[in-house]
Amino acid sequence: MKKHRARALMIQGTGSGVGKSVLVAALGRILKEMGINVAPFKAQNMALNSYVTADGLEMGRAQVYQAEACGLQPDVRMNPILLKPSADNCSQVILLGRPDGNRNARDYYRRYKRHREIVQKAYDELAREYEVIVIEGAGSPAEINLQDRDLVNMQMAQYAGARVLIVGDIDRGGVFAWMKGTYDLIQEEYKPLVKGFLINKFRGDRALLEPGIEMFEKGINLPVLGVFPYFRDIWVDEEDAIPPQVIKLEVDTEKVVIGVVVPPRISNFTDFTPLTLEPDVSLRFLRSPAEIDLCDCLILPGSKATLADTVHLRNHGWNARIKEACARGTAIVGICGGYQMLGEKLFDPYGAESDVREIEGLGLLPVETTIEREKVLRQVCHRTVFSPVFPAGTSVFGYEIHMGRTRVKGHILPLVDTPETAVAVMSGHSPVLGTYIHGIFDSDQARRSFINWLRRQKGLPPYTSGFSYHLFRQEQLDKLAKVVRENCDVERILRLL
Repeated sequence: MKKHRARALMIQGTGSGVGKSVLVAALGRILKEMGINVAPFKAQNMALNSYVTADGLEMGRAQVYQAEACGLQPDVRMNPILLKPSADNCSQVILLGRPDGNRNARDYYRRYKRHREIVQKAYDELAREYEVIVIEGAGSPAEINLQDRDLVNMQMAQYAGARVLIVGDIDRGGVFAWMKGTYDLIQEEYKPLVKGFLINKFRGDRALLEPGIEMFEKGINLPVLGVFPYFRDIWVDEEDAIPPQVIKLEVDTEKVVIGVVVPPRISNFTDFTPLTLEPDVSLRFLRSPAEIDLCDCLILPGSKATLADTVHLRNHGWNARIKEACARGTAIVGICGGYQMLGEKLFDPYGAESDVREIEGLGLLPVETTIEREKVLRQVCHRTVFSPVFPAGTSVFGYEIHMGRTRVKGHILPLVDTPETAVAVMSGHSPVLGTYIHGIFDSDQARRSFINWLRRQKGLPPYTSGFSYHLFRQEQLDKLAKVVRENCDVERILRLL
């Protein structure tokens, strides 16, 4: 086994969505608070929410969140392989931050040896720079049909010399069977790496759970090192799952109601998280075109398959409703792929996204977009120019991820001071905005200016919230670390290292 300076702890799971990403972030925060130089790592991530690093490389947002928890700038080595699904059996493969083509599953696994070398090299570099690496697995290590090619779970644990903890979600039911079944299906050579289990999303009387834990520990001869409560009062970054709708969308005369249209291949919906946290905003992800009539503003988000999603929205009645809303003065905002959909036409001459080569857009902005072979990846920082939405001089920062090149074909108002006019624009005759800037609402001033523009559109006075999104994120990470620290045996986990 290859020796590394860093000690490694790995969080694997009984399945997807059981809390691996959040626990890696929490443990990274705890170790950082103890003065340990710690970094996150995930060999291969599948997600449509991604981020661009300062050096113009693309990685999954889960590892960005974990890096933030560790007090680090995002580094593409923390997520050397990112898979961005573009169809049911096809993903764009991102290797060390750069696109490496679209692959179906069979084609992807044929490159297993090359991918393993990339992953191991990235890990080796991090392991020489940090004291501890907290590694996240993917899905489950018990996928017996994939175990010989699974470079993200047990093979990675063995290579890193990691101590493995397996987390299960008790809220889904059958957690003991799930954990036992996962352990039983792990190959015998890797079982000694497993040092314990964690139970996530528990609610109820802990005393009623204890007998089950005791029987489980005796039967498997491994400890349960933590039971974490099901919490709703701590905000965490969502990696793949759009937050569930728990409140029915209704007209609100005191708040700005923002509806996010949900196409099949929605990406980077984390762009809208800061809006959900503002006290005078009600934001919902829309599931039916009929809900549009209740909104003061509509947002068309990013998409990994812009042309195909444009067809889907048209065929399911969204386009007509969006145009009707625009005609009566509802604000319409497009970000990245959503911005491209708002234009007059979209072209895909190389078949980069689909078999569709040309399609009509919504025609709400005088622009046309062509999907090119090369992807634009860059962080940006601009200042706004005077417009109905923004005062002049407001700082706007974020990042661009797109393969489309957009050309302005008619009268528009630029929103930011940059020679590349199409980066952020507004229609000259209707409240329609389009931008390539992901994370534009992370900026407190820009977000508040945008919301107050919507308030004026609705006849409401401006509102000053004083809300800092950056400070909020740090406070929530501290709360998350506190909950995990109080509900697991941290000292015993550290002794494993």
